[in-house]
Amino acid sequence: MPAPINPFKAALARGDMLYGCWAGFADAYATEVLAEAGFDWLVIDGEHAPNDLRSISAQLGVLRGATSHPVVRLPMGEVWAIKQALDVGAQTLLIPMVESAAQAEGLVRAMRYPPEGVRGSGAALARASRFSGIPDYIATANAQMCLLVQIETVAGLGALDEILDVEGVDGVFIGPSDLAADMGHRGDSAVAEVQAAIRDALSRIAASDKAAGILALDPETAARYRGWGAQFLAVGIDVVLLAQAARALAARWRDG
Repeated sequence: MPAPINPFKAALARGDMLYGCWAGFADAYATEVLAEAGFDWLVIDGEHAPNDLRSISAQLGVLRGATSHPVVRLPMGEVWAIKQALDVGAQTLLIPMVESAAQAEGLVRAMRYPPEGVRGSGAALARASRFSGIPDYIATANAQMCLLVQIETVAGLGALDEILDVEGVDGVFIGPSDLAADMGHRGDSAVAEVQAAIRDALSRIAASDKAAGILALDPETAARYRGWGAQFLAVGIDVVLLAQAARALAARWRDG
C-alpha cells in the first residue's frame, strides 16, 4: 500500500488552474469552514499567523478527505521543522524567502527520505503513515512531496532561473508585499516597478516546467496575475474577510 496521492501536486503537473485562500486563524474549526467553501487549496500559515505544530496538525486533521488541499507554510526551511510538518501529515509545503538554487535544493532534500534526501525515518508513529497503516509509506512518500518556494526579494528574482532548474521544486510563489518592500516601496506592490517585476517573474515561471503562484486580495489584481501566468492563485485571507465583513456590518448599523 503506497503513500496517498497528492492531488494538488498532480493538478499542478496537469496545468490545472487552482484557487486558494489563506487560513490565518490558527484554528481547526475556522479552517474547516473554509474547506466547506470549495477552495482548491488552503494555506495553513505558520509564518504570519499564530500557528504551532499542534495547531497545524489539528487543521490537517479536519482537512483529511476534504476537497481543499492543505498547503503548510512554515516560518523557515529548517530540516527539523520540515520533518515535523511532513510527519503530522503535510504533503505540500510553502517555504518563504528562498533566494538561491542551493537553498531550494536543500529544501528538496529535506522533504525526501534517503538516498534522495535527509528526511528522518520515523513515520511509524506519525499521521503521515496512518500510524503504521501504510506499510510502503517510506518507500513511496518521496514521489508525493510537493515543494513550493516563495520568491519575495530582489535576490530571489535574480536567482529565479537557477531555482526553476532545480528538480523537485513544483511551484514558485511570488510574495508581492515583501518584494515591494525589498524594492524600496514598503509593501506597495501596486507601484509600476514592482508590477513589472511580478509580471516578468510570473511569465518566466509559467514558461518553465514549474507552476506559478501568487496572492491577490482584489478581483482586478487577481485576474491580472492570472493573465500573467499565475496557476495557483490565492484570492483571499480568512482573517481579512472576517475583519472587512465585521467592519462593514458595524458601520451599517452605527452610521446608518
